[in-house]
Amino acid sequence: MPRALFLSPHYDDVAFSCGGTAFALAMRGWTTTLCTVFTKSVPSPTGFALACQLDKGLAADVDYLSLRRAEDDGAAHALAFSEVTRLEFAEAPHRGYDSAAALFGDFTPTDTIAGALEERLRECVRGSDAIFAPQALGAHVDHRRVRDAVLAIADAPAHTPRTMWYRDAPYVLREPLADPSEPLASKTPTTVAFALDARALAAKLDACAAYASQLGFQFGGEDTMRDALAEFALAEGRRFGVDAPREAFRSHDSAWAAIVL
Repeated sequence: MPRALFLSPHYDDVAFSCGGTAFALAMRGWTTTLCTVFTKSVPSPTGFALACQLDKGLAADVDYLSLRRAEDDGAAHALAFSEVTRLEFAEAPHRGYDSAAALFGDFTPTDTIAGALEERLRECVRGSDAIFAPQALGAHVDHRRVRDAVLAIADAPAHTPRTMWYRDAPYVLREPLADPSEPLASKTPTTVAFALDARALAAKLDACAAYASQLGFQFGGEDTMRDALAEFALAEGRRFGVDAPREAFRSHDSAWAAIVL
């Protein structure tokens, strides 16, 4: 039975970006694993970290990441994931990024997780037949950390994981024609699309709805999220010349990508 590993920087990134593909592969008999990287609960957050919680309408005494874990369980069930793994690295606001602008800027001197993250992901990818990782569209530092770690693993002599690079939503909804930055762009010359049938698209939207704490902030509410992601899937299809929903990926090898998708 083939195995697919879906790497999500935060709770919700895989569901928003390529949840339909994850569900469809599960329905084809793949063993699918959802691995979320930045999941560590930090007691009594302050400053910008607390602000990131309050702007979701949550009280200061709520365990934000515990709430998000519960949401993630619901989403993983909706997408029929076989396994769920959480790596428990702290999110960027707990690693020295102290403003919204900083989240999309340079890595800070206090952000020293690169080596440990690469080591943990190297363990996670072992035994996978396909890996789904973020292109880091939108340039969020956490997404870039995951992208860079996967690129480093792919460049290592002992590992050549075959990776499908997904388009990060909701960032890509704001810039539909965005392409990944270097070196990912030159390493992935092929763009491919996965067709979503009605069942896969419905599963994706139901999984995204499970992340209730994020929907108002990211989309303006559940109904708006459903409309926006469904319309974006159709727009992706139109980029490939079809009037049907698609999820798009970058790959190093069109022949290999066609086998997976």
